Amino acid sequence: MSAQERLTDTLYGLGWGTVKKLPEPVAVRLGRTIADLAWKQRGTGVRRLERNYARVVPDASPERLAELSRAGMRSYLRYWMESFRLPAWSAERIKGGFDPKDVHHLVDGMAAGNGVILALPHLANWDLAGAWVTTKLGIPFTTVAERLKPETLYDRFVAYREGLGMEVLPHSGGSAFGTLARRLRDGGLVCLVADRDLSASGVEVEFFGETARMPAGPALLAQQTGALLLPVTLWYDDSPVMQGRVHPPVEVPESGTRAEKTSVMTQALADAFATGIAEHPEDWHMLQRLWTADLDPAKAPGAGPARAAGPEGSAS
Repeated sequence: MSAQERLTDTLYGLGWGTVKKLPEPVAVRLGRTIADLAWKQRGTGVRRLERNYARVVPDASPERLAELSRAGMRSYLRYWMESFRLPAWSAERIKGGFDPKDVHHLVDGMAAGNGVILALPHLANWDLAGAWVTTKLGIPFTTVAERLKPETLYDRFVAYREGLGMEVLPHSGGSAFGTLARRLRDGGLVCLVADRDLSASGVEVEFFGETARMPAGPALLAQQTGALLLPVTLWYDDSPVMQGRVHPPVEVPESGTRAEKTSVMTQALADAFATGIAEHPEDWHMLQRLWTADLDPAKAPGAGPARAAGPEGSAS
């Protein structure tokens, strides 16, 4: 383990060990202070967040983008402060911390017995939403986590989410899809964060007017198992209670090849995600590259050799 990896693991360990013991108002102020400091430093993540917001709010002035990125960092640190404290929250606190709309789509889908897939973007606090599902609705579910370095940090995240009632599978290794399919065929629930492709086999979608790649997994699982595919969007308002919406099901097209059906369904997910993100852009915690033009600047609209090799091509 490198020195940087040891430091990262130690900081997260301090977060889960110390922040959860703080009074809630103190944790809220701490999160906002850290967010504002990070925003003022204008590091790689903040600059990438602003570039992503520029796609979501294309008519925003530089001043507006700066305001959005500051609000975005505050939302992001709210997510972390809540997540560090979630293991210490009572069942009643978890039940009262989330107020989703149209949950009947999920409840009815589970009652049908064919399994349900919830697909979410990186909006607000998806861990709190998951804890609410296991605590309020009493529905256990299976999810997938990205392999992190160091391995001890990944183990911390797995233990944290398992403590909230989730079954966590590693994204790498190739066996996750089969396990998820089995859970769904047994009538279970699967929850997947699905707005950023972590593989080389993502599906191209139109997202805020440009091409992006999103994971094929949710659509493929729905086709293979007959499970209901439901997009979910989350957001914060001015209260301590997170808001959310379960969107209507994404239907499997009646005709077309498997790839064509997957493309149509993944585009439908992207459209639902875009609706929620456009309404609450500051709660979209996308501090990484997402659009194809950023992953491969040579594919940007109107990009020539000069642009592909220029500073933007190497920016994070």
